[in-house]
Amino acid sequence: MTHDPLFQPLQLGALKLPNRVLMPPMTRSRAAQPGDVPTALMAEYYAQRASAGLIVSEGTWIAPLGKGYARTPGIHTQAQIDGWRLVTEAVHAAGGRIFAQLWHVGRLSHSSLLGGQAPVSSSAVQAEGVNVFIDNADGTPGFVQASKPRALDEAEIAEIVEQYRQAARNAMAAGFDGVELHAANGYLVNQFLDSGANDRTDRYGGSLENRLRFLDEVTRALVDGTGDAQRVGVRLAPLTTLNGCVDDDPVTTYTAAAKRLGEIGIGYLHIAEADWDDAPDMPLDFKQQLRAVFPGVMVYAGKYTGERARRALEEGWADLIGFGRPFVANPDLPARLRIDAPLAEHERATLFGGDARGLTDYPALATA
Repeated sequence: MTHDPLFQPLQLGALKLPNRVLMPPMTRSRAAQPGDVPTALMAEYYAQRASAGLIVSEGTWIAPLGKGYARTPGIHTQAQIDGWRLVTEAVHAAGGRIFAQLWHVGRLSHSSLLGGQAPVSSSAVQAEGVNVFIDNADGTPGFVQASKPRALDEAEIAEIVEQYRQAARNAMAAGFDGVELHAANGYLVNQFLDSGANDRTDRYGGSLENRLRFLDEVTRALVDGTGDAQRVGVRLAPLTTLNGCVDDDPVTTYTAAAKRLGEIGIGYLHIAEADWDDAPDMPLDFKQQLRAVFPGVMVYAGKYTGERARRALEEGWADLIGFGRPFVANPDLPARLRIDAPLAEHERATLFGGDARGLTDYPALATA
């Protein structure tokens, strides 16, 4: 292609992205234990993929009660900040750009991960049938039903907003180029936003305006913590109902959320589409509604091929396209997309936990 839309540069605040290929956040559960500290192996993994226009790190918990899966990294302690600095320095040395995805899982956790405490949420509503990744007593990994949460009081909500602000400061200290708020996939922000997960009767529940309040406060805290609204992105999953989060009127709710985020002035809005087999497509008119109310960069992710991605960019409702699973087994994915080369398949058994196998040992195209 002489004018390939996937390989046009894009300005994101002060960052100039060389292409429209985004590596989205993907949990890999390889942080060092004890302490959930990012490692040199993780730095190698991200640096291998630095040809992406932008990398968004795996979900990174902002405080101990925000952790929901074993061996996931935090950005709360000095050791974790130092570990992430290894990652950002490696990515930058390889010519890349990387945002930290800031994560509080809320009710999607288990008491064994939280020192025996119950998870917290907007409401004391269990995510029935939802499993989380833990370390069993014998040290082997496994999945278990998420524990029943307790509802946060307003003072605790304010504390969590401050934890997000501090996490953004920590991310900048670790050398990240910006931060992404994980407000999708049924995690804490989503638990306030979706009507089916929020039965509060105070100013954080009930009306749409009240359910937007936590998203609004956290996003503004991230803007303050980074010092630049353009260094903040937000990920939403409007129509996926993942992990038990369901809204009575998602088109209205998420159009309002996108409009609010546009008013705050964040750099990008990241829409996670359903990516499972036989998943329904997100309606084009809804994507156009989001484009109409959000003036910043629009990112979409969810089973995109090179062909689908190019069409989305050409039609104008997307500016960046995330390729999740393809980046696992194809560290040089942009180069492969440019020439329409075959893509390697990832090994499912090595996605979560383990060592270099299935993380850094996938070869680049020339080697393969």
